[in-house]
Amino acid sequence: MQGCQGQPRAVIVHGAEEVGAALALAGGRPLALLSAPGAAGYIGVAGFRAILEAHDALGLGILDAADAPGHALAALKAGFAAVVLSPEAPAFGGLRRIAAGLGARLLEAPPPALDLARVDLGKPQGRRHLARWLGLPGAEELP
Repeated sequence: MQGCQGQPRAVIVHGAEEVGAALALAGGRPLALLSAPGAAGYIGVAGFRAILEAHDALGLGILDAADAPGHALAALKAGFAAVVLSPEAPAFGGLRRIAAGLGARLLEAPPPALDLARVDLGKPQGRRHLARWLGLPGAEELP
């Protein structure tokens, strides 16, 4: 269930229901919960944090701040362990140092992820698709 460079597989989540479904299916296996591209600018740091905290999953969250260093800084201060910020954004280097000082990661690009907005988790084929993405054994036998 590891993605690139030993990192956990990522899924793009848009709400607490998707977070809950992904966590339940993963069954405690490593998983990264990524926001939609640029979500810091429209749902906000507090909004995405609330979605994750509904399932005690803030530590698994990665918030995409696009090219907005202010949103990235706010996310780091709010306790996100990983934030995506375009490397062309002003202050990227300074924010990377701040992130490191906080024990967080500032990513230049989001990890490869399955967008759960495109998967119907209410149907067996949707759950199987997510299980295959996560590399779960027995994915084809899921109800």
